[in-house]
Amino acid sequence: MFDGKFTTESSEKANFRNIKTKPRFFLVILGVLFILAIVFSGVYEVEAGNIGIVTRFGAINRVAYPGINFKLPFIEKVVPLSIRTQKDEVAATAMSENLQVVTSLIAVNYHLDGNRAQEVYQNVGSNYAEIIVAPAIQNTFKAVTAQFSAEELITKRDEVRMMAEEELTKQLEPYYIVVENFNIVNFDFSEEYQNAIEAKQVAQQQVETSKQKLAQAEIDAQTVIAQAQGQADAQKALKDTGALTEEYLQYLFLTKWNGVLPSVMGSVSPMIDVSRYMNGPVFEQP
Repeated sequence: MFDGKFTTESSEKANFRNIKTKPRFFLVILGVLFILAIVFSGVYEVEAGNIGIVTRFGAINRVAYPGINFKLPFIEKVVPLSIRTQKDEVAATAMSENLQVVTSLIAVNYHLDGNRAQEVYQNVGSNYAEIIVAPAIQNTFKAVTAQFSAEELITKRDEVRMMAEEELTKQLEPYYIVVENFNIVNFDFSEEYQNAIEAKQVAQQQVETSKQKLAQAEIDAQTVIAQAQGQADAQKALKDTGALTEEYLQYLFLTKWNGVLPSVMGSVSPMIDVSRYMNGPVFEQP
């Protein structure tokens, strides 16, 4: 006869097996999750416009390009370096050739040569902008500014900019940093010197205006002389040819005369007897 003890014993054994199986299941789950975490930790993305420097135990191992890449988890690290155009604005102070203090805001566009990113990171590091670029801008501005007077820095601004761009390119080329353009945002001098420059420019403008007026006066004088000479030459030609007759002189007088006799007559007789014309035209009798 079955007394029920078998059922109780079987249930206890089943519960014991379940309790013993659950930790194993959790360990398997944890193991799978750990493996997945390791696998995913080895996957990384290099964004467009960047170069990834992969290091293994601190030493450069390779270069990774934009896209999905893989690395050894916990062993390799990735340092991104931008190869996009970067802009730095640097406040610079220098002395001009005539020992005037010049302050300026310099804006420089540049980018890292992606083919040489590994060497830049090896020799300089990821903060190459602070270590190399900013000091080079200062040195370039001082070297170029010292070759011009304060006034020339304003009047020859484009020439100063081009020289500075060439000089900065030479200084950054050994570090594989490409200069795109060098812009001088502004030049500032002391207030006294700026006032002196403005006064000088006004004085020069006045001199130029005076020169223009003098040149115009000379032209006008030469015109008057030429006209007088032409009239004299014409009269001489008339006299030499005999065309300057009394009748012709009377004709010229009548064309200019307004018909009014002078109110006061001197003792000198007029060159032409106008009384003969007072009563109308006079015609010679045949």
